[in-house]
Amino acid sequence: MYWIRSKKLRERLALGFGALLVLFTLLLVVDLQMDLGVSRGEFIPSHARIRYANQPDRAGIYNEFHRKYLAKSNASGSKEYLTTNAQQAQHRGHTDTSGPGYPGKAAVTTTVPPPHDRFKDLTALVVAPRSSKHRAPQPFERIIVREEAYTDEPLDDDEANPTLGELLDLRPGPNASNLERFQLRISKRELYRRDDTLVNAVIDDMVRLPILHVVQKEGGTQLKLIIDYPNEVHALFKPMRFPREQQTLPNHFYFTDYERHTAEIAAFHLDRLLGFRRAMPVTGRILNITTEIYQVGDEVLLKTFFVSPSSNLCFHGKCSYYCDTSHAICGNPDTLEGSFAAFLPTQDDTQRKVWRHPWRRSYHKRRKAQWETDSDYCTMVRDIPPYDEGRRLLDLMDMAVFDFLTGNMDRHHYETFKIFGNDTFPIHLDHGRGFGKPFHDELSILAPVLQCCLIRASTLETLLRFHNGPRPLSEAMRESMAVDPIAPVLWEPHLTALDRRVGIVLQAVRDCIRKSSEEDAHGGIPEVPNALGQRDANGFYRS
Repeated sequence: MYWIRSKKLRERLALGFGALLVLFTLLLVVDLQMDLGVSRGEFIPSHARIRYANQPDRAGIYNEFHRKYLAKSNASGSKEYLTTNAQQAQHRGHTDTSGPGYPGKAAVTTTVPPPHDRFKDLTALVVAPRSSKHRAPQPFERIIVREEAYTDEPLDDDEANPTLGELLDLRPGPNASNLERFQLRISKRELYRRDDTLVNAVIDDMVRLPILHVVQKEGGTQLKLIIDYPNEVHALFKPMRFPREQQTLPNHFYFTDYERHTAEIAAFHLDRLLGFRRAMPVTGRILNITTEIYQVGDEVLLKTFFVSPSSNLCFHGKCSYYCDTSHAICGNPDTLEGSFAAFLPTQDDTQRKVWRHPWRRSYHKRRKAQWETDSDYCTMVRDIPPYDEGRRLLDLMDMAVFDFLTGNMDRHHYETFKIFGNDTFPIHLDHGRGFGKPFHDELSILAPVLQCCLIRASTLETLLRFHNGPRPLSEAMRESMAVDPIAPVLWEPHLTALDRRVGIVLQAVRDCIRKSSEEDAHGGIPEVPNALGQRDANGFYRS
């Protein structure tokens, strides 16, 4: 009898324990659906492997960037926009405008903003006389590199800057489109010249020409459409997914974030204002989904169209992320805006070479890339062609500055034109994941500049000009984008962030110069003519 009673007791205990487990599981499921807060407490430690910048005992170059530069950038004119309450509001929903930093709300600050730092020390170095071959270079000359430091070609000689048309011996015909003329004028140093009137002509065509056919672009993680115009003109269309005020979701990784049509438009204007001219023309346009997509779309795309419960015409296409009914692109009821990017040349003679970016991220939830853990990573990069000579390493510094200003972390590859060889510029492509976090400055994007302590003199001069006026970068961007058909293109806090980030880049360059001067004073590093190494017989710098 005792054995039977003990057996029944064990069975009851087992059943009770199982019931508790089922109730606990149901509680967690309900919590995840209704956000009651249980799963964010002590029960489930979320993202336990994340290392934060305020943990000095943790290693990692990413945290070192935050510890070393974040406080300095705030001291040089940056302002913290998000208080704890605002961050909690962001967690509840990125369209919540109840916190500081949004229109109609005053930003909460605890300190008086410091006076504007004009970076007179950097300005003096930019305008400093060029180095003589008979004197030792100064420490800053290893950091601020002038154009003539990496090439012996005359910068004003057209023969040293051939175009695609000249190399291919092609001339535009009498019926050639503006885009074809533009493509044949792409040169070795830039996509278009500073005063090229064809840029606006190409933009006008993408806005005004009728759409003949629409097909979804193959590959990629998100929906993109290829737009066919008359006379063999093509554009890449990225549709609007959400309002301009919507920020990147706090739990989204950079490789799963939405692409923004406004980011593509703003990136083109920023690239032109900075003097790079390495991004193809992009413009906004408002479409009628019924007449300009549905009636001219291909059969595969048409199968994804439907009418929503709100009687709006929608479609979702097929792709890796966000191409399903729950993430559909809908009109209002059939009006839709988006970005239109002009096509690069597609002929066999103008093929492009794809390069893996040295500072590519791991694209993994937990694993880090080598540059995030190796503080001497840049030394290794400088020994690898084509970064051991010529202009390429400096071009990547420009790209890092450009991506930091836009907040784009999704720079895994870049492309160049094969016909120009290695001594040509990288094309600035695919900026849809920029301009997502106006209140956060992602310093890890500046890793190339911070690790190599290298920047082109003309780029630094441009940043100083926007920082000190008379027109800040935000005002220049606002004026440049005002002519776009879907203006205003950017949410105002994104423009404010541009001015703040310019100051952060300048402070980083100042820190590099200070560090280099201190190392020279203590004999830490030997003198070399340039950060790129010694000149060879052809005039190029080699490591």
